[in-house]
Amino acid sequence: MERAGEVSAAAGNGNGLVRRAPSTAPSARVSIWESVRACGVWGKEVDKAELRRQVVMPLHLRRAVAVAVTTKDEAAGVAAASAAKEGQEGEKEEGPTVAPVVVFVNSRSGGRHGPELKVRLHELITEEQVFDLSVVKPSDFVHYGLSCLERLADQGDNCAKAARENIRIVVAGGDGTVGWMLGCLSDLYKTKREPVPPTGIIPLGTGNDLARSFGWGGSFPFGWRSAVKRYLNKAATGPICRLDSWQTVIQMPEGEIQELPYSLKKVEPADRLEISQENGSELPEKASCYKGVFYNYLSIGMDAQVAYGFHHLRDEKPYLAQGPVANKLIYAGYSCTQGWFCTPCTASPQLRGLRNILRLYIKKANCSEWEQVQMPSSVRSLVVLNLYNYGSGRHPWGDLKPEYLEKRGFVEAHSDDGLLEIFGLKEGWHASFVMAELIKAKHIAQAAAIKFEMRGGEWNRVYVQMDGEPWKQPLIQEQSTILEINKVPYHSLMINGEQ
Repeated sequence: MERAGEVSAAAGNGNGLVRRAPSTAPSARVSIWESVRACGVWGKEVDKAELRRQVVMPLHLRRAVAVAVTTKDEAAGVAAASAAKEGQEGEKEEGPTVAPVVVFVNSRSGGRHGPELKVRLHELITEEQVFDLSVVKPSDFVHYGLSCLERLADQGDNCAKAARENIRIVVAGGDGTVGWMLGCLSDLYKTKREPVPPTGIIPLGTGNDLARSFGWGGSFPFGWRSAVKRYLNKAATGPICRLDSWQTVIQMPEGEIQELPYSLKKVEPADRLEISQENGSELPEKASCYKGVFYNYLSIGMDAQVAYGFHHLRDEKPYLAQGPVANKLIYAGYSCTQGWFCTPCTASPQLRGLRNILRLYIKKANCSEWEQVQMPSSVRSLVVLNLYNYGSGRHPWGDLKPEYLEKRGFVEAHSDDGLLEIFGLKEGWHASFVMAELIKAKHIAQAAAIKFEMRGGEWNRVYVQMDGEPWKQPLIQEQSTILEINKVPYHSLMINGEQ
């Protein structure tokens, strides 16, 4: 995968150089063959003993972190470190680890490989550095595990100081799980507890677009037992890339979002004033506000409706969704039944075009004024894209020629350029051709900030999803629901797994 170049600036944590994030080049798409070749049976064998020397923390530190996280008490972790040191009296003291790696496994992702993978990781890097996300939340690790290392470092433990500065995270899961981890790590910026550990990925999800974008492959490999060592080695040695993060704020004139997805949080009354000041408008008393962050995409319309149906089926009948192939077949089935292909051309326009309920406004780079963008009447799904991969490695924005970029006022897209690409999907057949990469999606705009103004009519709701987490967004006819997207002022750090 080609990169636009390297930035010779330190990552801020001594883990290597920060590379420019990937561009929308034709080589960006990672095929199944490339995924297998990169992380499967082929490739340089990694020596287990050497890997452990590189990524496993000294005994007292890994026990300290594990105890602090599981008990949610950093003081208990510090005590565990002291006890472990006392038990090693007379033995040779272990030196600092080059790049300690902590792995978080989502056993529910993708093909349910999590339990087997967890056992394999225990064999390779000890149980203390592997956490099951069904038991331990990423926020617990950030708040208690890293705090324990920081306290030990303040007490003069040089190994703890080196571990805190060089620690790296690996997430074994899908895009939603990776986003969960990145969101928790972003708290370190807010509390000024840098450096922020960079994140690598073992792809266990259905689409794995974040994993594809940063060189980790698009699927869990067939020869996974030997591949796990390579994943860990890449996590310890790979260079670091930056990734833009985008904050979404939803202001509803009344009502609540039911079945709230993990990607959204309701804003507490104390934070409403801050949102009002940011948006320059006073919120009505009955108004509800929600905030969330996405890293890959946000979409409105038919594709979100299909995703919503899929998620409900998976929750009700989990035995049907037993792997990426089964998941994609279910998605295809929902696409056929939810109106992508079957809506008659004579049907009411309100059943077909988003333009009937939605107004789109953007801010261009280095511009403070909102500019309205006309929505094509045929668009039934609107996608706001941060990465170049979408829908399991598809490239709907396309490889645009310099002449076309100049004509439309666009620039080449990167995932750290502070810009989002907005494109539309029309009828199901158009979407199918786009996803097969036979044609490009409908290019609408490129923006540094986005605002959607939505009002009900024939519709009393619209489907929305962020990074694969869908929900029903209630709408009313009398007042507008506002969805605004702005860039988070700091980058997430990703490990480039392509070596």
